[in-house]
Amino acid sequence: MPAPLVDGGLVAVAAGDAWLAVSDTSLLGVALAAVACAALALRRFLPLTVVLLTLPATVVADLVFAPLAALFALAERSRDRRLPAGCAVLMAAASAAPWPWHDPDSRDRTWTLIQFVYTLAGTAAPVLLGQLVQARRDLSQRLAEIEEAREHERALHAQAVLARERAQLAREMHDVVSHQVSLIAVQAGALQVAAKDTDSREAARTIRSLSVSTLDELRNMVALLRASGGRATELTPQPTLADVRRLVATSGIDAELTGRLPDTVSIPAQRAIYRTVQEALTNVRKHAPGAGATVKLWRDGDHVGVTVTNSRPTRPSLPLPGSQQGLVGLRERAEILHGTFASGVTSDGGYEVSLRIPAQPE
Repeated sequence: MPAPLVDGGLVAVAAGDAWLAVSDTSLLGVALAAVACAALALRRFLPLTVVLLTLPATVVADLVFAPLAALFALAERSRDRRLPAGCAVLMAAASAAPWPWHDPDSRDRTWTLIQFVYTLAGTAAPVLLGQLVQARRDLSQRLAEIEEAREHERALHAQAVLARERAQLAREMHDVVSHQVSLIAVQAGALQVAAKDTDSREAARTIRSLSVSTLDELRNMVALLRASGGRATELTPQPTLADVRRLVATSGIDAELTGRLPDTVSIPAQRAIYRTVQEALTNVRKHAPGAGATVKLWRDGDHVGVTVTNSRPTRPSLPLPGSQQGLVGLRERAEILHGTFASGVTSDGGYEVSLRIPAQPE
């Protein structure tokens, strides 16, 4: 119901109660009762003032509704419980006080004490009810805040999952797509040099140019996806150790695979080894043309690893774009699996990449 309609109804009910209570009272009692009834319209804004305006009428007349409504409004809105309790005691004392004051014998003293205790029990009821309503309202607000916090937490969790998926997608795009496109660019560059006729050289040049542009666009997309991402779980399906031999054979360079690892190595470790070999061979094709490579799989106690070493390049490298994200991704994989990753230039001018990780997850 609208608040003005509720307030008007309370004033009307209080006026009816006052009409019955002050029918045989003096003009002063009528005026004080009228003030007490009218003050109920302000109970939402000035509850303490309404209680104080109701007290005088309670002394001179046997009002019931207006004092109880004023106490309820104060107890519902006051955070200090001592205030409505004190007002309840004061209201009971005013109701039990003898009137008129100039005639002390108008009421028996024993009856006045009984009247005070009885009235105090009556005034305590709206105070307790008002506190109960206040507690219920606070609890509802608290539950609403908790639900809002949960919604916010779910939204943050969804954003975190999306960020991890973006980071994983960026890593997979770099590992898979860059591997294939760089191979196309290298083969197209070789074809451009070896082609006899003009049309073949032009076609090879076009293929190489498109491959370079694709790698550049891929680099920008990978940087964008990784900007909002973090560590992520692996996406399935992923290659394993069984695919390393085929990867080395189709790498497009003079590469040799040595060593062997058992199939009992954990799947995450197998994927990390495969990605390390893939990234290392891609870097050899891009940055060390004509160089040979050796891929060595090895085991050291509870750890397994792979070392990819390439020799010095024999011809200038092609100007292919690089994002420098491949080695970063390999290092992140190693850290996730509680392993180590190292890379650097060898003494003979080549380059070496090494991964060491536990054979089984820790």
